[in-house]
Amino acid sequence: MTGTEASPSFRLAYVPGVTPAKWVRIWNERLPDVPLALVQVSAAEASDVLRDGEADAGLVRLPVDRTVFSAIPLYTETTVVVVPKDHLVTAAEEVSLEDLTDEVVFHPLDDVLGWERPPGLPAFERPATTADAIELVAAGVGLLVVPQSLARLHHRRDLTYRPLVDAPQSSVGLSWLEDATTDLVEEFIGIVRGRTVNSWRGRTPAQTPTQPERDRAGAAGARRKPVAGKSTGRSPRSGSAGPKGGRRGRPRRRS
Repeated sequence: MTGTEASPSFRLAYVPGVTPAKWVRIWNERLPDVPLALVQVSAAEASDVLRDGEADAGLVRLPVDRTVFSAIPLYTETTVVVVPKDHLVTAAEEVSLEDLTDEVVFHPLDDVLGWERPPGLPAFERPATTADAIELVAAGVGLLVVPQSLARLHHRRDLTYRPLVDAPQSSVGLSWLEDATTDLVEEFIGIVRGRTVNSWRGRTPAQTPTQPERDRAGAAGARRKPVAGKSTGRSPRSGSAGPKGGRRGRPRRRS
């Protein structure tokens, strides 16, 4: 490497609600010489960040434009309704859309569930962000439906949430530019898919056995094979030793 070449690094974008800590930890253990930089983006900005090369890959909300991006689905979130702790909804363990018919339900501009109109009664105006909608729920003027990770992200002591069983759901996946699948992207794909360091794609060059190592392993295996014709300690006769040392051949006749 010349003095003008930059050291390798990996930039990972992630959207609100996604927690990449586990994968980042594994990356740092396997590739300690390749720094991983986290780039936090909104769900709406994620595609532009990847397209403009500001990140090598991203943990994003699906779907993505598959004519431009590759994507691996990772998990689908539970959808919940966020309510004040003293709301009637909290009496149930889970809620249906029908239960929200007479409730004001906010539809923030950064909504990630993809529906044209949430259940219930529309608010006077759409909040700009999910955070703004949470503040309105805390003020007691309406409810909010979001993926569970966003309810946890915006947790408040005066609010709680319940699963909404028949609502749309949001899926999270790993995405990157179709024509930019680098070796480092492949490494991260292996990590999120749970490949071990010894698996084919997850193995780094330093962990790949060298030819001398393979030759030594082959020689050791050959030494362990029995040599043809070598005695194994047993008699070649058909009458082998029985359980008490007697012979199991043809019994002798008594005279």
